[in-house]
Amino acid sequence: MSGSARRSWQRCAACGHEMDELARETRCPACSGLLEIVHAAPATSTGQLKQQFAAASVTAQGAAASGVWRFQEIVLPTATAPVSWPEGNTPLLERALVQQWAACPRLALKHEGMNPTGSFKDRGMTVGVTQAVRVGATAVACASTGNTSASLAAYAAQAGLPALVFVPSGGIAMGKLAQSLAYGARTLLVRGDFDDCLRLVEQAHRELGVYLLNSINPFRLEGQKTIVLELLLQLGWESPDWIAVPAGNLGNTAAFGKALREARALGLISRVPRIASVQAAGAAPFATAFAEDFATRHRVRAETVATAIKIGDPASWDRAVRAIRETNGVVLAVSDAEILEAKAVIDASGVGCEPASAASVAGVRKLVAAGTIGPDERVVAVLTGHVLKDPGMLLRYHQEMDPPPARANRPVEIEADLRDVARVLDLRTR
Repeated sequence: MSGSARRSWQRCAACGHEMDELARETRCPACSGLLEIVHAAPATSTGQLKQQFAAASVTAQGAAASGVWRFQEIVLPTATAPVSWPEGNTPLLERALVQQWAACPRLALKHEGMNPTGSFKDRGMTVGVTQAVRVGATAVACASTGNTSASLAAYAAQAGLPALVFVPSGGIAMGKLAQSLAYGARTLLVRGDFDDCLRLVEQAHRELGVYLLNSINPFRLEGQKTIVLELLLQLGWESPDWIAVPAGNLGNTAAFGKALREARALGLISRVPRIASVQAAGAAPFATAFAEDFATRHRVRAETVATAIKIGDPASWDRAVRAIRETNGVVLAVSDAEILEAKAVIDASGVGCEPASAASVAGVRKLVAAGTIGPDERVVAVLTGHVLKDPGMLLRYHQEMDPPPARANRPVEIEADLRDVARVLDLRTR
């Protein structure tokens, strides 16, 4: 295929080796580097692209069309039959309680927990599973801390593909495990952590031929970059000053950098926001490296209550480094206590999220306190998962911690007597 005829192709981010769009490798065959998807410039103008993206299209059943595939021209233009729920079109919310807690009056929340399986993973999985069908995959697989496996199971079921998921035994929230089982994925509980699971699934990809759908697969990132494209659309293509995102395997950090790079090149935005990549303190190799100007790639044995970002050896490291450097971004770590307090505030605002999601808001608060984020700057914090993704941690926070956190909302047991109800009401209204 001639270069002029190509609309999309794959390129190694490390050595520049190029491959056809339909190649099934997820790493460069020349150097084992990570791949990225390159798109030829659209034939339409910037204004036409904006009009196309803003079009309020609906499905044949009258439902809102996919918030991922509305950007198809710069995601996967050659796909003809996407495997779609649909996903995306998630809200951009402002809540005074969260703004006050973070001391950030222009803070908005992009809630990816409103996707079909309850997390941002659906954006990448619709593109990844669509590509799996295009290349003739007979089975798909992933390693996961829970959200990826739930999403893979759902989209594989929709595509009629067998799914194999590798999750750490005892290290996955019950709500996420239940989703994987319900959607029919063969679920393997690995005696190890996420990094062990990822090594095993990569080996299965190489030696057993299953199609790998972790975020090292570049098509996953094409879907995840629509989080940024959609929030920019919602803001009328006026860039915020900052985008804060929880950081585990670093796929979103990498995808956000790619989205902003491409949006600027296409003239969709005139100014690039800064990315704040926020890790849990017990799983913060990227934050440690940032403090050293990325001189060393660190690996840790991860430990945090935020299981969705409990990753000690992030796969998208090099791509994420590029994203932070290109956006003049920052990387920081927040403690589990800070994450849980931020989650309690988000929940109490009526929004709700899983623990890992709250890292972004906890990070914003920390950056405001340090003077890195100014009082008048516009910030979008991404919430990556739904409040019911980790009900066990939710109940432990409110019922079991001793002493109870200041924001704990413990249930009150009463007799079947109206006087007890009155006493509770009196306490709540004092």
